[in-house]
Amino acid sequence: MTTLHGRLRREQETFVCMARIYCGQHHAPGDSVLCADCQTLMRYAERRLEKCPYGADKPTCANCPIHCYKPAQRERAREIMRFAGPRMPLRHPLRALHHVFDKLRRVEHPMKLRRGRPPAGPAQPPGIQASDTNQERPAPSKP
Repeated sequence: MTTLHGRLRREQETFVCMARIYCGQHHAPGDSVLCADCQTLMRYAERRLEKCPYGADKPTCANCPIHCYKPAQRERAREIMRFAGPRMPLRHPLRALHHVFDKLRRVEHPMKLRRGRPPAGPAQPPGIQASDTNQERPAPSKP
């Protein structure tokens, strides 16, 4: 049972569609059910999506700066996508179109995002900037 929602669920379902295309041509001709190896890869991909640090803002895997798949699974996924990608517009035109738009998504590495955030602390009242409260007052000048 998947816990993915929104864009991540759509990405998982798109990858399953690609795997069906690939598996149907290479492992189980004419069968709409995935073979055991492809099912294992789909479960692995789902677990990786569930743990993605980007969450719903995740770019497509090809544009992602984080490589969350192990090398063997990454190569299998690449092989599936390379074969099924050109066939997707014929079999699943709407999914293919969504995937093209998702490819345009660009994001920063999560560690850069974490470093760029202000430290969690007490909230400042509206109108007062953090720099205003931390500055020393200048000494009065003598006449």
